[in-house]
Amino acid sequence: DESSTMQPGHRDAGVSTVLTNFAQWLSRYGETSWDHQSFFAGAAGRRAKSLYYSSRFAGAAAVAPMIFCEAFVPHARRLFHHRIRLPIADAHYAMGFTFLYQATQDSRYFERAVHFLEVLKSTRCPRFADYCWGYPFDWITRGGTVKEGTPLITTTPYVYEAFLQLYQIDPREEWLEILHSIVQHVCNDIKDFDVGPNASRCSYTPDDTGGVINAAAYRAFLLTSASQVFNNDTYWRRAERNLNFVLENQSPDGSWRYAADGVRDFVDHFHTCFVMKALAKIQGLASHDGCERALQRGIEYYLQDLFDSEGLPKPFSRAPRLTVYKHELYDYAECINLCLLLRHRFLRLERTLERVIDQVTRDWIKRDGSFRSRRLHYGWDNVPMHRWGQSQMFRSLAFYLWQEQGGNRTNLERRSSDLEDRPAAYAGTYAH
Repeated sequence: DESSTMQPGHRDAGVSTVLTNFAQWLSRYGETSWDHQSFFAGAAGRRAKSLYYSSRFAGAAAVAPMIFCEAFVPHARRLFHHRIRLPIADAHYAMGFTFLYQATQDSRYFERAVHFLEVLKSTRCPRFADYCWGYPFDWITRGGTVKEGTPLITTTPYVYEAFLQLYQIDPREEWLEILHSIVQHVCNDIKDFDVGPNASRCSYTPDDTGGVINAAAYRAFLLTSASQVFNNDTYWRRAERNLNFVLENQSPDGSWRYAADGVRDFVDHFHTCFVMKALAKIQGLASHDGCERALQRGIEYYLQDLFDSEGLPKPFSRAPRLTVYKHELYDYAECINLCLLLRHRFLRLERTLERVIDQVTRDWIKRDGSFRSRRLHYGWDNVPMHRWGQSQMFRSLAFYLWQEQGGNRTNLERRSSDLEDRPAAYAGTYAH
């Protein structure tokens, strides 16, 4: 394999430069952006997408202009919607700047991380008593419209991680209270649906009936973490049922389809990473044998079926529809994250990590310091989208730099014994 030839010291220096330049770009560009969903977030796009789900023939004609623009004129997003702030991106930026602070001890990065937590406090879903986050637009899905301000179990756990990561550096009581509130939301507003004596799927929002695999994986991880942070076994019992749902829905070939509903049966790169990242973190916290076995099978499938002939992340191994791009920044970012979590247990991931980072630093950096968003079949999509790859890549490269500077694991992966220096803060008021 000659595709990755950069020496480790040069790679680290290159990543450090990329991160510095990106942080400067972010200050200039601002914290709002267009989005992957911009074509369908405005009134015209929502109507077209709704028609697509209700009447495929008429709907295909309605969405055709958006799909054409996505494939050939990506800058046309600005014609369909405006720049928006997305909480999932702010959470990734908070974590990324925290990793940069840990790697460099530059207090300016800590201050920027805290800034994003302050923003997140103000962008929580207003209709709910506990802290939770979703999208700032109406999201049209196969199952109906998810209204703006509806909490998503695929967003809230990232905010939990961001607050916990900073709390473990600077244990502010306010942040602990927010963490507890998040856990209460995930327990009470996100619903369980039993699918067997030991397993439950969970809802994606407070209003649906569940079945999405990565949703259950996110919830299982968050509640596993919370069971140790707050010394509460009830959280673990809830987590284990969602975890068993994820494990039971792994296909014989080691893959996970998007949902266990017989309809949304595609297998894609970053959702596969989401599931295995959650399993890796749970395994790090709870030493769960089922996680280990699932990861062994999952990594084998992942490396064999979700990379192209050049060893680079490909979007789908089982696609739901025509794909208008060749490679996606989001896939690269989540690949890096997964490799960083598991490279010491699955040694082949080390070469994958090196190859992908080298490709990103060589081909995916724009002159202004931001990242390209997609490699299209003809050219590039260079529209910077905070939620669709920019923040995730920033966080993953900062995570890499921190590991290379001596960090072994994310704070979220520490076992409970590592938290015993602050037992009162974790196990006092909230242990019930």
